[in-house]
Amino acid sequence: MDDAVPRQEHDPASPGAARRTPRQAAVSSWIGSALEYYDFFIYGTAAALIFPKVFFPAGNAATATIASLATFGVAYVARPVGSFILGHLGDTLGRKRVLLLTLLGMGTATFLIGVLPGYGTIGVAAPILLVALRLVQGLAVAGEQSSAGSATLEHAPPGKRAYFTSFTLAGTQFGLILATAVFLPLSSMPTPMLLSWGWRIPFLLSALVTVVGWWIRRSMRESPEFAAAREQNAVPKAPLLVLLRHHTPDVLKIVVSALISVTSTIVSIYSLTYGVSTIGLSRSSMLWMIMLSNVVALAAIPLWGKAGDRFGRKPVFAVAALGVAVLIWPFIWAVSQANVVLVFALGILLSGVVYSAYGGVGYALWTEQFGTKVRMSGVAVGTQLGFALGGFAPSIAAAFAGSDLKNWLPVAGLTAGAALAAGLAVLTMRETCRVPLAELGKRAPRAVADSSTVAA
Repeated sequence: MDDAVPRQEHDPASPGAARRTPRQAAVSSWIGSALEYYDFFIYGTAAALIFPKVFFPAGNAATATIASLATFGVAYVARPVGSFILGHLGDTLGRKRVLLLTLLGMGTATFLIGVLPGYGTIGVAAPILLVALRLVQGLAVAGEQSSAGSATLEHAPPGKRAYFTSFTLAGTQFGLILATAVFLPLSSMPTPMLLSWGWRIPFLLSALVTVVGWWIRRSMRESPEFAAAREQNAVPKAPLLVLLRHHTPDVLKIVVSALISVTSTIVSIYSLTYGVSTIGLSRSSMLWMIMLSNVVALAAIPLWGKAGDRFGRKPVFAVAALGVAVLIWPFIWAVSQANVVLVFALGILLSGVVYSAYGGVGYALWTEQFGTKVRMSGVAVGTQLGFALGGFAPSIAAAFAGSDLKNWLPVAGLTAGAALAAGLAVLTMRETCRVPLAELGKRAPRAVADSSTVAA
C-alpha cells in the first residue's frame, strides 16, 4: 500500500467522508477476494485434471473432459441470477452483508464438493450433485467482486480510486496462486492415490479458508457512501428498476467489456487441459506457469491501477484488450509445440503483465459508471452477464478443438475476438478518471481540473 496515504481521507465532495478507511477497505477486499476465489479456482483446476476421471463414466476421455469443463461453466449460468439477488441486497442492505453472505455460501459448497462420492460409488447422482454444488458456488460468487469493488471505491481517496480498487482483482490473483500452490504437491502423487483421495484435500481446506475470511470481513466497516445514503433515507427500495430505467446502456456496455475474462479461463483452464491431456506436458510445469503468471500479476495490477489514475481508465484497458488479442496466438502455439520455455515466457507476459492492465482499472471503470444508489446492482448485473458468457469458453474451446483436442486455432480466435469486443465496448464508456465520487453516475458530471495533483 501507499504509505503516503493517511488512514482516513476526507473527500469534501461526498458525505460520510470522515469515516473513510481506504487501506482497511482495500486490505479487507484483497484478502477476502483471495480467500473466496481460492475456492472458485480449485474447482477449475480439478475440472481440468481430476473430475473427468472421478465424476463421469469411463470410455471416452474427450467427452468426459468437455462435460467436466461444462460443469465449470455451469456456475456462470447461476451468476446472472445471483447478480440480481445480491446486487439488490447490496444496494438496499449494504455492501458488508453481501460480502459475508458470499463467503459463507462459497465455503460451504466447496467443502461439500470435497466429501462428494464419485461416479463409481453413486453413479449418475455424482455429476448431478456436483452440478448442484457448482450452482451454489456461482450464486455466491456473483456478488463478490461487485460488493468488494464498490466498497473499496467508496472508501478510496480522490485521485487514487483505480489504485485502491485494483486490490480487489489482485486478491483474486492471490486466490489462484493459493489454489495452484495447493495442487502443485498433489500433482506429484501417484495417479491412483490422487484420484482416490488426494484431490479432496484442497476442497476440505476451504473450511479453514472460510473461517479466516469470515473473521476478516466482520471487521470491515460499511461503505461510507452507502451508510450516508441510509442515514438520509436515500436507499431505493427497488434499485434494479432504477438501474434498468436509467442505466440500461451502461449495463450492456459492461456486459460486453466483461468478455475480457475469457482470457483467464482459456489460460488457466483450457491451456492446462490441452497442455497436459493432449500434448503431454507435465501437470507441474503447467501449474507452475499459471502460478508464476499470477505472482507477476500481484505486482502488475496495482501498478496498472496507478497508471489508470494518471492516464485514464480507458487507455489502460485498451492495452489489455489489444495485448491479449495479439499474444494469445503465440502462447497457444507454444503449448501445441510443447515448448516449455516459450510457454512460460509467453504465458507470464500474456496473463501476468498484459491481462493485468484490465485488473488494474476494470472495476474502477465499471463501478464509476453508476451512482451510489445503484452501483452494486449495475456492476453485479453487467459483469456477471458478461462473465457468464465467458465462463463457457473452456468447454466451447474444447468443442472447437475437435475430438482429439488438437485444433487450437479456433480457440485463439475465440479469445482474441472476445478481447477486441471488450476493448471496443470500453471505448464507448465515459472516462471517469477525473470525476468526483459524488458526481459519478450523472449524465453531465462535473470533472475536476487535474486529479494528478491529488494522486501525486
